[in-house]
Amino acid sequence: MIISTGVACLTLLTGFIVLVIARVPVAFALGIATIPLVALDIRLTPFLIMDRMLNSYTSFILLAVPFFLLAANLMNSGKITDRLIGLATVLTGWLPGGLGHVNVAVSMLFAGISGSSTADAAGCGKILIPAMTREGYDPRFSVAITACSSVMGVIIPPSILMIVWGGVMSISVGSLFLAGAIPGLLIALALMATVYGYAVVYGYPTVGKPSLAEFWKAFKGAGLALLTPIFVIGGIVGGIVTPTESAIIAAFYSLFLGTVVYRTINFRDAIGILYETGRFASISLFAIGTASVFGWMLAFYNVPRLMVGVMTGLEMGQFGTSLVIAGFFLLFGLFIDAIPAIIILGTVLYPVASAADIHPVVFAIIGIVSLSFGLVTPPYGLCLLISASIARVNVVTVLRDVAIILTPMLLILLLIILFPEIVLWLPQQLMPGFK
Repeated sequence: MIISTGVACLTLLTGFIVLVIARVPVAFALGIATIPLVALDIRLTPFLIMDRMLNSYTSFILLAVPFFLLAANLMNSGKITDRLIGLATVLTGWLPGGLGHVNVAVSMLFAGISGSSTADAAGCGKILIPAMTREGYDPRFSVAITACSSVMGVIIPPSILMIVWGGVMSISVGSLFLAGAIPGLLIALALMATVYGYAVVYGYPTVGKPSLAEFWKAFKGAGLALLTPIFVIGGIVGGIVTPTESAIIAAFYSLFLGTVVYRTINFRDAIGILYETGRFASISLFAIGTASVFGWMLAFYNVPRLMVGVMTGLEMGQFGTSLVIAGFFLLFGLFIDAIPAIIILGTVLYPVASAADIHPVVFAIIGIVSLSFGLVTPPYGLCLLISASIARVNVVTVLRDVAIILTPMLLILLLIILFPEIVLWLPQQLMPGFK
């Protein structure tokens, strides 16, 4: 039999939702949800599905994902994160709510090197959450600000999500990196303003003003690590290296710092780091394969074309369409990881954005920023779960603080939608020929 678009869409989404509720891992749920259609529709065969899944792994750019994960793990294991925290402390620790500002600042620095929010939450959280608790900060606030600031890991370049987005949508990764810089900075400023408000209300202390000698010592300790984003972003934007090559450079540079310069990683540590990186990367890449099959099936049954027709008929305009797109990404981010969401929802909504005359790079940043918030919102909320487990507090008790901290971040998302020039300005200035 031949399945209609409506029935196919209902079958895929219902099957996926039921499997997720049954606590089947998302990567497996995406693949299993396609089985009924393969069994019923005479146009589909298991070999066709396997071929689509294997084709998704032939993208050279996806090799960047495990190497950026490796760079992040090397930074955490090589105590490079500690040096970044030292620099962030002398830069922002003198402000009211000192360690809260340090938390935000070190997430910015870490984001500019690793491209991973979960590595940020784990690496920085292990050091800063206990330190904040000892200084009298409410553990719930410590967890909330650590989780919320870690989302900058996928917004400030380099970003693993931007690499996946560029590979899937055939958009310049360099332009995405530059486009994410200003929104990431705005989110950091919003977070620091929220920390200041908490400090005024609850009387949180400062770390103290650093001396010039302390500042120089911290800068000298973290200076070599701060060269990583220059190598990565400068190399891509300058057309010197590809995103995959830049990820390899970041990984080997982090290994060089850990083994030769700082001498904090030995052979046994390196084996463990490689194992953990391979394990986590395999999960992400398997999810890319099953999500690609799921997304291809939606396209096969003309779901994107149906959505374009519906949205065009509603005549919502550029602003209204952008709000709806952000809403879809925010909703999906509550339940599934950002990478499969990009492959499934991004490919479906891309024609909708094009029909509304939304710039592809603006569409990408709206999607990535919206999905990043899913890292701190249950039931998925991976960064929130990591941070809460470090502090050994119940996630439910932290939700009030997360909502307070997340509110100004959502306002930044609205600002991006209202003024897309915020996203486009930097690529237009630094990339000749960018339109």
